Amino acid sequence: MATSLFSRKSGEKKKQKKKKSVLREWFDAALFAIIAATLIRTFLAEAYTIPTGSMEGSLLVNDYLFVSKVSYGPRIPMTPVAVPLVHNTLPLTGGKSYSESVQWKYRRWPGFSDIERNDIVVFNFPAGDTIALEVQQSADYYSLVRAFGRPYVHSMFTIMHRPVDKKENYIKRCVAVPGDVLEIRDGEIYVNGEPGQRLSHVQTTYAVLTQGQGISMDFLEENGIAPPEPLAQDNYQFTLTENQAQALRSLPYVVSVEAVVQHRGRVASHPGGRVDPYDTSRFKWNRDNYGPIHIPAKGTRIALNPENEALYGRLIRNYEGHELEYREGSYWLDGKKAEEYEFSMDYFWMMGDNRHNSADSRYWGFVPIDHVVGKAWFIWMSYGEEGIRWNRLMRSVEALSR
Repeated sequence: MATSLFSRKSGEKKKQKKKKSVLREWFDAALFAIIAATLIRTFLAEAYTIPTGSMEGSLLVNDYLFVSKVSYGPRIPMTPVAVPLVHNTLPLTGGKSYSESVQWKYRRWPGFSDIERNDIVVFNFPAGDTIALEVQQSADYYSLVRAFGRPYVHSMFTIMHRPVDKKENYIKRCVAVPGDVLEIRDGEIYVNGEPGQRLSHVQTTYAVLTQGQGISMDFLEENGIAPPEPLAQDNYQFTLTENQAQALRSLPYVVSVEAVVQHRGRVASHPGGRVDPYDTSRFKWNRDNYGPIHIPAKGTRIALNPENEALYGRLIRNYEGHELEYREGSYWLDGKKAEEYEFSMDYFWMMGDNRHNSADSRYWGFVPIDHVVGKAWFIWMSYGEEGIRWNRLMRSVEALSR
């Protein structure tokens, strides 16, 4: 009888669970929401905002889109100790949002597809491993060093280093994949000797000569053309698609509409305008006449010589983590004499659709596979000076690219 009574009282105590306080309920709900959002952001999709005009006219400034992580396979975080839902900078305080005490090797889960030519891809900025903190949004460290010299840059700015997955995010169009040979001739892309796919929305600079008349704003607005930069009373410079250029040619008082290109062999006089690999003694390349250049694939072997060091030295040292030096008339790889090198990663060539207003692979080189974040998916919000762009909402990026 006593045993039965004791068992009944114990059962009653177990049933009488302590009720959670309101504060504890809110804390549990917030914790669950943060964990769920972090998992979705890491493995499924992440929000991204178009900050510049480098992808006009497929993507516009203040397009808000989702980036699919599953398209190419989710990348496992390489810097796992970090504040959730923040990329690399803490809000309000501005400090680092991560710790480099734990660093994991690059791994990626299987995805639905490989990166294909003309995909619009979000990736970590390859040259963002070192930053000048005060001007990181307007100028990259390596461009500053080329323009002003390392001592000046280090004396003027706070220099920081970032791991791969904490570099700034960029978005561009992939125009060449591993194994391709890319060349730009008078502004036109050639891949493996064949003309690349011509996209109607790609923009470049055009010089427009008129008979002295101005071009009406009504005509420009009707054709979606941004106001020009006047060079003279009858000479203007526009950023146009080919269709917009044809519309201007139809005007009776327009004498000519010609694409502005940097001629082959002409190198920019200022270091800031020069293109990768910056070895102007060997490579007389510019933004409109570039290459040919081979895009490395995993397993590709190259001879180690001065030309290939200029083209691929950063890949070997910075992205694949080897020591490469030239001494005693030979190349030394990780302390051993070597005549060739085999790549351990795939690489891609990314360019903006606004060809003369885009900091892309022409200026900082290849994008390694471990820098790839995901594929641009669809736009969920977009607004401009006149308000919400209703015709862009819930549209896939692929559809807008067509």
